[in-house]
Amino acid sequence: QVQLVESGGGLVQAGGSLRLSCVASGRTFSSNVMGWFRRAPGKEREFTAAINWNGRNTAYASSVKGRFTISRDNTKNTVYLQMSSLKPEDTAVYYCARSASSDLSYDYGSPNKYAYWGQGTQVTVSS
Repeated sequence: QVQLVESGGGLVQAGGSLRLSCVASGRTFSSNVMGWFRRAPGKEREFTAAINWNGRNTAYASSVKGRFTISRDNTKNTVYLQMSSLKPEDTAVYYCARSASSDLSYDYGSPNKYAYWGQGTQVTVSS
């Protein structure tokens, strides 16, 4: 049984920063691609960032590239999303997810690639 628990969300002003964390328990964490997705009110869930098993390969949605950084600490079974220069349009529930793959493939941005999901953490950016 895999469990993913996100934390670190909250209310922040535009231009501010937040760091989200996702702690994984259960089956092996260090072998898998981890991703962050988000769902804004009234919108579909969308890919935000992904990282391969050893942290050497990362990928970002164009809307967050240069502002967000994904990282992981396999000794702590934790993946992070450092968010900077936040904008009101970043307001969403953020979810971490675990893929069965170990490295990023062409479909790393597809939610269907990820078998396990956390419950989400709310991020609200005020203007």
